[in-house]
Amino acid sequence: MFDDFFRKQMERFLSSADIIIGGTRPWDMQVHNPATYRRTITEGNLGLGESYMDGFWESEDLEGFFFRLLSKEIDKKLVTPTDRLGKWIGSVLNLQCPSRAFTVGKTHYDIGNDLYEAMLDPRMIYSCAYWKKAASLDEAQEHKLRLVFDKMMLKPGMTLLDIGCGWGGAARYAAKHYGVSVLGITVSEEQVRFARDYCAGLPVRIELADYRDLKESFDRIYSIGMFEHVGYKNYRSYFEIISRYLKPDGISLLHTIGCKEPCTNGDEWTCKYIFPNSMLPSASQITSSFEGLLTLEDWHVFTYDYYLTLMAWYNNFEKHWDTLQSLYSERFHRMWRYYLLSFAGAFHARSIELWQVLFSKNGILDKTDIPR
Repeated sequence: MFDDFFRKQMERFLSSADIIIGGTRPWDMQVHNPATYRRTITEGNLGLGESYMDGFWESEDLEGFFFRLLSKEIDKKLVTPTDRLGKWIGSVLNLQCPSRAFTVGKTHYDIGNDLYEAMLDPRMIYSCAYWKKAASLDEAQEHKLRLVFDKMMLKPGMTLLDIGCGWGGAARYAAKHYGVSVLGITVSEEQVRFARDYCAGLPVRIELADYRDLKESFDRIYSIGMFEHVGYKNYRSYFEIISRYLKPDGISLLHTIGCKEPCTNGDEWTCKYIFPNSMLPSASQITSSFEGLLTLEDWHVFTYDYYLTLMAWYNNFEKHWDTLQSLYSERFHRMWRYYLLSFAGAFHARSIELWQVLFSKNGILDKTDIPR
């Protein structure tokens, strides 16, 4: 009786997004275990994602499934006790406090460089590429790096801070092609080990450190795909740190995923399985946090590019799964597929966005054209 009740509830939500349970189209949902209905209706994306990981349901076109689901904002219409609890916890606790800063490094970025080498471009850039006039992931990631460093007006001899440097691809590119010296910091031990080798012989230092541990001044500061780990209780302190360690004529760039409305917690499934303690900022949360500290110079939106990037990562991941499956379980395979394709669907639907925000310490006084 209860399975039938939860199925009807789920059918109602999905039908408004043109998704049919047991339908014949690629994006329709094929349910193999009726527990999927109860878990989804009572737990939202946490229950839906765990049910998928357990093999309880399938969709031939998982990205298309999420594109339709999120285009109709079904995630906002289905409010569960799990969602309410997450919002309460996020409003009470600082889940991104210094003592928790290294959790995401151990849980996500340290799980295996072999996985990321198979999935990413040769530079190991784990953030949105820029596909304007690009024919491949490698080319699109180089375009993104050029875009970032040209916006920041890098000149030889400058000092550059990379907050959340990943495997060192951006730091290496800046040092090699722009003649700058770079300090890259990350919360991942595996990234430190890889990046130090990758950047050997160049004026690049890589340190295992939280952004709150900074003590040097820099001509330029940027973060690419790191701000999603800062948390709304720390946004103001993040920009205070940028302002404090940016030289008087300095420029800073923030490359981040963003959401449409202010939030105080992350998605439950994503926080549990992919990015612990993650949280997406809204535009108003960013602007209210840097006001009085930095001057806004540019706000660039290229959301569709992240959809293309995630699909490229997914294709690489699946192409190399035969090699990876001896190291990772089938449940991991399904988890990672759900992660990549649900995020791809979210960007495709514009449920979440990709922003590059450019700041200066005291205003760029000369006339300049910001690259696009």
